[in-house]
Amino acid sequence: MLDPELLAILCCPETRQDLREASASEVTALNARIAAGAVRNRAGQPLSQLIDGLLIRADGHCAYVVRDGIPAMLVEEAIPLETA
Repeated sequence: MLDPELLAILCCPETRQDLREASASEVTALNARIAAGAVRNRAGQPLSQLIDGLLIRADGHCAYVVRDGIPAMLVEEAIPLETA
């Protein structure tokens, strides 16, 4: 879990939309997809390392990985998400 004060000041570097912390079930689901080799970031690089957390953009179109409590806030490292 990120510090609430840090989360309050973070925003998507691409669109400046708010971010929310992913639920445990969302992180588990993405980790299952990573383990299956089915996740690539925007740069096309496959993710092979499981994640600790995830920050999801307000529109739900992409997310930023959190590892060891540190969010990776680079646009090219964002993970595109499927939206309903």
